Amino acid sequence: MKQQILLILILTVLSLTSWQKLDIEEGTPRCIENLIKDFEKEQSCDKGVNVKKITFQGKTVYVFDPGTCGADITSEVIDVNCNSIGFLGGIS
Repeated sequence: MKQQILLILILTVLSLTSWQKLDIEEGTPRCIENLIKDFEKEQSCDKGVNVKKITFQGKTVYVFDPGTCGADITSEVIDVNCNSIGFLGGIS
């Protein structure tokens, strides 16, 4: 009985510590939400990693910025339909 309680306690603590609420704006397209969640999981460091919603040529796009984790890293620009438009930064 004690082992079961201990196991439940350990699983509860692990599930609470691995849960992270992302601040995703309401109304964000579902495919963009999924990309944001995947992007956050894939990043190896936390130095300025973010996703920005901007207007480009009259259309809403999202810039996935990996921050300053290395040199010559690009930021991908994605439209509301999850199509990649291109990249910003990198080697010129």
